[in-house]
Amino acid sequence: MNKLTLSNPYFIFLGILLFGCKSEPPKVNLEDLYADHSNLSGKKEYLNSPYVTAGDRVYMVGHQDGTFPDLGWHVEGEMGGIWNHPIKLMDGFTNSIQIEGSSYCLDRADQFINYPFGNKHIFSSTIPELEVKRFQFVPEGIEGMVIEFSFSNNGDEKKSFDFNFTGHTDLMPVWLGDRAGMIDDVDNLTFDESRKAWRGKDASNDWYVLFGSNQDGIQEEGIDISCLYEPQGNGVSANLKYTITVKPGKVNTIRFFIAGSYKDQDSAEKTYDLLSKHADTYLKEKIEHYEKIASKSRVTIPDKELELAFEWVKYNTEWLVRDVPEIGRGLGAGMPDYPWWFGVDNEYTLKGAIATGRKDLVYSTIELIHKLSETNGNGKIIHEVSSNGVIFNPGNINETPQFASLIYWVYQWTGDKVFLEKYYPFIKKGLKWLMEENDQDGNLFPDGYGMMEIHGLESEMIDVAVYTQKAFADAAKMAKIMGETEQAESYQHTADLLKEKINKEFWVEEYNSYADFIGTTSEALHLIDAAIVRADTLQKPWAVEELKATKQRLSTYPRNKKQGFVLFHNWVVNTPMEMGIAEEKKAIKALNKGSKFVNPFGVFVTGIDRDEASESADGKFEGSKVFSYTGAVMTLPTGVQAIAENNYGRPDEALGYLQRMTKSFGFALPGSIYEVSPDYGMMAQAWNLYSYAVPLVTQFFGINPDAQNKVIHIKPQMPSSWNSAKIENVIMADNSISMDFKKEGNEILIEVIQENGDWEIHLDPSFYPAKSIKLNDTAFDSVEKGTYSSTGKSISFKITL
Repeated sequence: MNKLTLSNPYFIFLGILLFGCKSEPPKVNLEDLYADHSNLSGKKEYLNSPYVTAGDRVYMVGHQDGTFPDLGWHVEGEMGGIWNHPIKLMDGFTNSIQIEGSSYCLDRADQFINYPFGNKHIFSSTIPELEVKRFQFVPEGIEGMVIEFSFSNNGDEKKSFDFNFTGHTDLMPVWLGDRAGMIDDVDNLTFDESRKAWRGKDASNDWYVLFGSNQDGIQEEGIDISCLYEPQGNGVSANLKYTITVKPGKVNTIRFFIAGSYKDQDSAEKTYDLLSKHADTYLKEKIEHYEKIASKSRVTIPDKELELAFEWVKYNTEWLVRDVPEIGRGLGAGMPDYPWWFGVDNEYTLKGAIATGRKDLVYSTIELIHKLSETNGNGKIIHEVSSNGVIFNPGNINETPQFASLIYWVYQWTGDKVFLEKYYPFIKKGLKWLMEENDQDGNLFPDGYGMMEIHGLESEMIDVAVYTQKAFADAAKMAKIMGETEQAESYQHTADLLKEKINKEFWVEEYNSYADFIGTTSEALHLIDAAIVRADTLQKPWAVEELKATKQRLSTYPRNKKQGFVLFHNWVVNTPMEMGIAEEKKAIKALNKGSKFVNPFGVFVTGIDRDEASESADGKFEGSKVFSYTGAVMTLPTGVQAIAENNYGRPDEALGYLQRMTKSFGFALPGSIYEVSPDYGMMAQAWNLYSYAVPLVTQFFGINPDAQNKVIHIKPQMPSSWNSAKIENVIMADNSISMDFKKEGNEILIEVIQENGDWEIHLDPSFYPAKSIKLNDTAFDSVEKGTYSSTGKSISFKITL
């Protein structure tokens, strides 16, 4: 075995070695395994935009046209390629074909097709009479991936050609690697004769990557000059060349394997060998894994676009699972620039995950966030941590109370008291820190950043106050379960005071809105100046006019007077309705006001970014040249608004927001919804699951379990346009239920099937003007306020309107 170290990876040819005897090609093409499964095709105008081939250990990010441009900003230009966190393996690969004296680079795919478990690029017009398909997937739990090329001869004569696979290594650390002592060096290449594969190694670290195929060919150091690709970084390049022959009307295939390790060479080699031997089995297992995901909380509803989006949002969530055994397994935030872990993102997302049957993912992610947060020593929940375990932000203020509510939400679905006992002490510590160290004036409103990280806006934020109120209300319930009666009463007292104070002190009647924040007049005036510049720059004349009028009015106020201010119309002003603590009359006014700050795709992050043209704007997102959220409409604010509408008995309005959000589904990446609607920021975003699962499962179908007591509360409130709807396999604790809703004339029929018949089903029909109720065979001629309960594996309700 000769070791060949490259000082310059480009345009260097050091030798050609013919391989020995040929190995057997695969007996089964991967396409035979995946061809009949659900898939979505991309748009031609978005071929020059990203996709992800997802796996929990390794993933690949490139462009839909088949290329691997430098992309991303978190590690500038390096967020694409093939990653095995906490390191990157490769910038990608290039492919070309030499046939009949001409050379063709496969860098302009005619079509991109996305599957839940992998993806495919089709090159149908690149080479006359030859179609090339490239399919790739990443096995679960494996530090590597599989790529299969198929060549279809559409001509009348046999075709023989050379096929090149040039791998571009870039073994380097993840973001914040320097803080963990991970220092990048140049890569070296060695050819592994036994595997007929190239091995890359970082010169100063035990970071490895191997790439090769299941067939014999020729190896060349340097790159294939047919594809002019020079990625940034300290990587090197090497080529593998194969002679392929395809008969007329036939198909030939070649399969490649990429394996890596951030530990040692032996691990990378073992992974490579497993991939080369068991690729078919791994793909079957991957497909089965995604079929199980689809089967949980499966909905059948009249709105087929929404139905499809919800199915794929569950897949999108799985694309973001990040498993680094030395650190933990948990749900990342977004792809490609936020693949690591966040506190607050998961505090939203995991509520949707438990409602879609993902207890495994929920438990492992909570365990990871908890473990990382313990380093704070005070109960504060971390905000952002890289996949190497380095904490970037130890936590914003809202994340600690939201963690408490997440734990109680999950407990309601699982009834797992051991789970509650594990995290309750940490919650108590966090709430103590929240109020003792962050409420300087003692008015129960903690100070500091919430969801809106606006420079200079660190006063008493509406979302922090609301999530704090909810945390104390949930902590009171947890304390009662834990037998701490006095603590429960104390927590509930704080929750009650906060609810009253939020409705009184944050409410600004002249705006029909809750305030963005409570602060002094001086703070508000400073922020107004910045907001006017922003609104003027974005050419929002109405916002400039409103802000100037507000500034004029505030100029007469005492400088140190504290009160609530509506300046930005930030989406967080809707959190009192999201958590259901807004007084009814105020809630309706605020929801109506919130409906003004939208475009066809959803709710603006910052309301003053809206203008009269927003409602008709139906194209791609025109954001700033530098990555920012200025002018953004996002899925989380839109989902929060849908949840808020449902909380006040307005499912038609809630459905409207979900339909706006669903307009982004597949807009740029087939099967996915971008973070910023419709096509900006992260191409897959975790908290989309919150925005879909909570309104659909827990509000429209109205399924809310009390698993500890083996009770399922069902309060359906369907949109008026839905006369039928079904949900299947909703999992909680040791039970699973399915529910069928039908409205026929003046009757509503609800059928509930549950796996464990000793659970009680409590139906609350109060959303509907019922004249009579029939529960199984028992009729109730007068409708009493409350619930109608039954046990058994099959339960039917008939509501006569």
